[in-house]
Amino acid sequence: MNCYFYTFGCKVNTCETAGMQSLLQNAGYTVVSQPEQADIFLFNSCTVTASGDSRLHHAMRKVRREHPDALLVLTGCYPQAYPEQAAAIPEADLIIGTKHRSRLPALLAQLCQNHARIAAVDSYARQDDFEVLPCDTMPDNTRAFLKIQDGCNCFCSYCIIPYARGRCRSLSLKDVAAGAAAFAKNGYREIVLCGINLGFYGMEWGGSLAEAVECCARTAGVERVRLGSLEPERLTEEQLSRLAALPQFCPQFHLSLQSGCDKTLHAMNRKYDSAEYAEICRRIRRHFPDCAITTDFMVGFPAESEADFQTSLAFAERMGFAAMHVFRYSPRAGTRAAQFPDQCSGAEKNSRMERAQKAAKTAKENFLKSQIGKEFPVLFERERGDGYHVGHTPNGTVVRISAKNPKKSLRNRVFCVRIVESDAECCYGILTESSLDERTAP
Repeated sequence: MNCYFYTFGCKVNTCETAGMQSLLQNAGYTVVSQPEQADIFLFNSCTVTASGDSRLHHAMRKVRREHPDALLVLTGCYPQAYPEQAAAIPEADLIIGTKHRSRLPALLAQLCQNHARIAAVDSYARQDDFEVLPCDTMPDNTRAFLKIQDGCNCFCSYCIIPYARGRCRSLSLKDVAAGAAAFAKNGYREIVLCGINLGFYGMEWGGSLAEAVECCARTAGVERVRLGSLEPERLTEEQLSRLAALPQFCPQFHLSLQSGCDKTLHAMNRKYDSAEYAEICRRIRRHFPDCAITTDFMVGFPAESEADFQTSLAFAERMGFAAMHVFRYSPRAGTRAAQFPDQCSGAEKNSRMERAQKAAKTAKENFLKSQIGKEFPVLFERERGDGYHVGHTPNGTVVRISAKNPKKSLRNRVFCVRIVESDAECCYGILTESSLDERTAP
């Protein structure tokens, strides 16, 4: 039978979709790239925001309407966090959460045999093992995403994820090495390490994220190691020193801020204040002068006054972020913040969102301008129809060079590029003299 996947949310979900695809392929199913070819549709859900839930419901209704005889599987964070609501979705024939995904082939076989709806969301315990899913390819990606951490112990007052993912747990260093080696064997030059609370990697045995990066950097064929989203905790001087010693490490840090107002951070149950966050950023920049620091920025948290918002935005502007993901606070049932008084109105959220997005646009443009004149090794990922080769520098900056010369594909190859200009979205460059011979190599 043919399977088609819809993936919502973060890079962890992307990793897990690839793992589930491998599970099903190993069980004899075929993963297809066109929904018209599918007998089974799998929805790997995200439930960080209410809008994410709405997109999921809309997609499932649309598929059921267009494919009335297909089997629909709902998995991911939404059914794990809200099993009763997920069980009430009429379109879903099979419902599982984020735990025990390895059961998927057996449950699908049961569904196909009995034609009876299955709801099989397993609850998390106080401490669970890290579930390893088979994955050595990432379809349509030049970079490989390796999930090495799951779960969260922090319980921020607005966040449902600890309930959707359980407590912190980590992939063993032995399995990190095996995963990196498998990707390298299949031609991936860059590994992106991902997790729900990535900075807490190794906490069960007193280990650290630097150990996982070092492990990947030792792997033959791996030229770059990049980090996914991070919380500010545990980025110590010692950790950064170890990362700075690795030539393979890519100095791109997506460091979640959420708010630059200490009152709001306290209400959010974040584990730092604005001064500590700023010191962590200064520490990063001391070790990595050409780094990019990006962030998440929330507006409209309960009881956030206009003065609080202005304090928060002014702090973010002072930080000189390379990019900011701005989003509205979304009440999530089951979290403490959903019960807080003084919820901000939709109009307040929209106004603050607009102003924060304007500041984010300015910050990104300023960062891109600051890259002009610098030279970076760029890993090229694709050719676009608009006549450019597109890739990323170590600090994550998107770089485009003319596809007219060279005309051959540069996909999955690294060349040194001098940045010559920028616009609101990316930088433009030219191959340096040191790359002239390389670009004509087979």
